[in-house]
Amino acid sequence: IACVLSGLPESIIAAACARSGQRVLHVDSRNYYGGNWASFSFSGLLSWIKENQQKTDINDECEDWRKLILENEEVISLSKRDKTIQHVEVFCFGDQDSAEDVEEAGALPKLHVFGASGAEGVAQESEKECQPAESALPEVESQEPEKATGTEPASAMEGNDAEMTSENESSHSTALGESTLELGKTEAVPSEISAQEPKKITYSQIVREGRRFNIDLVSKLLYSRGLLIDLLIKSNVSRYAEFKNATRILAFREGKVEQVPCSRADVFNSRQLTMVEKRMLMKFLTFCLDYEQHPDEYQDYENSTFAQFLRTRKLTPSLQHFILHSIAMVSETDCSTLEGLQATKKFLQCLGRYGNTPFLFPLYGQGEIPQCFCRMCAVFGGIYCLRHSVQCLVVDKESGRCKAIVDHFGQRISANYFIVEDSYLSESICTNVCYRQISRAVLITDQSVLNTDSEQQVSVLTVPPVDLGKPAVCVIELCSSTMTCMKDTYLVHLTCPSAKTAREDLEPVVQKLFNLNTEKETENEELEKPKVLWAVYFNMRDSSGVDKSSYDGLPSNVYVCSGPDSALGNDCAVRQAEIIFQEMFPTEEFCPPPPNPEDIIYDEEEIAPEESGFSNSPETKPESSTEESSSGGSAAVKKEDNEE
Repeated sequence: IACVLSGLPESIIAAACARSGQRVLHVDSRNYYGGNWASFSFSGLLSWIKENQQKTDINDECEDWRKLILENEEVISLSKRDKTIQHVEVFCFGDQDSAEDVEEAGALPKLHVFGASGAEGVAQESEKECQPAESALPEVESQEPEKATGTEPASAMEGNDAEMTSENESSHSTALGESTLELGKTEAVPSEISAQEPKKITYSQIVREGRRFNIDLVSKLLYSRGLLIDLLIKSNVSRYAEFKNATRILAFREGKVEQVPCSRADVFNSRQLTMVEKRMLMKFLTFCLDYEQHPDEYQDYENSTFAQFLRTRKLTPSLQHFILHSIAMVSETDCSTLEGLQATKKFLQCLGRYGNTPFLFPLYGQGEIPQCFCRMCAVFGGIYCLRHSVQCLVVDKESGRCKAIVDHFGQRISANYFIVEDSYLSESICTNVCYRQISRAVLITDQSVLNTDSEQQVSVLTVPPVDLGKPAVCVIELCSSTMTCMKDTYLVHLTCPSAKTAREDLEPVVQKLFNLNTEKETENEELEKPKVLWAVYFNMRDSSGVDKSSYDGLPSNVYVCSGPDSALGNDCAVRQAEIIFQEMFPTEEFCPPPPNPEDIIYDEEEIAPEESGFSNSPETKPESSTEESSSGGSAAVKKEDNEE
């Protein structure tokens, strides 16, 4: 099996193939894992931004590779330029102090590989380029693009101010079934409240503490009963990661941010709802849990939208808003009644398994999940090559099947199956493919959108569109205890399907929720809002839902994986990986659990070293030589399952 790129679907397929005994080679032209699913430190993100603004074509390092093609073969050239990211705009709203001499704390000197410069150069250059508010970062055309650096290893996070403590609120350290899914116990110690004003954070401080940031290119959460959680449990990949509960669901209504009561306890403890509203809400949510048993109550509205159906249920406007935007999280105009009921049921079924919300978030970012599956693949013999681009696919003219790939060193690598990420396919193959776009924004702020007694909150907020027909914006706010940002800051992700550029789509929402003013004299209303210190906007290609038949001239043994989609969960990627694996190996089980060491029968040759104190158990910790930066480790944490 030859996998090109290491996004989430490709990593799952590679792990499943290696687990079933196949030989797997995973090549990626980037020098980090995950593709558009990756996470970056702050300096790494600055390098990624610069690379995507320059968009310089990559020249062939070996011009003789065409000599490897035989007469009865033809080639399918792969794209050498990533076109999945567009309209990258960066803004710095924090204090513009000089960051020229600031070094990233704890950063090691970097080797100059393929012209990549060190983190110090990135920090200096970014300080020059990062302009004040209301002016975008200019595009650079003259210099070569710097290689982006990926998520830093877990060891790099040692020695920070965070302590391993159990959270008093709803970040429960609970188990995923009988497996060892590690819920985050890592909590930053709450800072002492010495003044009402938040601590001022300067740009140089962000650069200096850049290794404490793990910034995801794609913002997603894990449903506690979703396909990805089930796969993590089944395959025991969960031992390589840690997770934290999303602690609250928020709603934006009438210009204010409110907390949404979603569990039974939250509903009855809520001060926002009257007693009548509490009864209405509980009655409707109880109906949604087994709506299939009462078709007479909704079948007359199957052709109506979910919003229209809610109006017939005698719910107050505030309850309709909570259910539509914060529980079902669906469109007001495009979602049918059945789709809305299914979404509401899914939300309710996920409640209570690991906390008061349905969601989990991986510590150190979503980019850890592909790395976890990369580690499992490596444990079972998979080989990974970063900074290793592929020139072309070699196709046999007679059979029409792909036989090999040719890399940029001029090596020909044969395989039976080939998994390629959509972004690697050339324009000639994708002529008939129609892509959607995702609008993304990442903000570093100084306060939460809804301040409470606890600073360590992971919040999910859906902001409804101003104009009907436009998409709602999903906002995920992460605190420092998620290991994605430095102390006294919050990392905020905004996502929606694109209508225009990311800045045009998302800036109106940012202005509603945050203070973008850099001037000292601001209105009291603006002072109450969190201040944005730094922001980046970009559009990302959404290739999900593209049928294989849409690609022209693709061999039958070449399988195409899509990039991230705009949905909040990861079900699309897991479903796609399982379908492709079953097409290749219909008789094999998809990601079975690894064997227990006690069940392994060793040959006589293997017994001798084991008696000498060496272990041949496949459960041995993966070697660091696989170039992974997974932060999970393999230590287990005791957990409980709160299922009722």
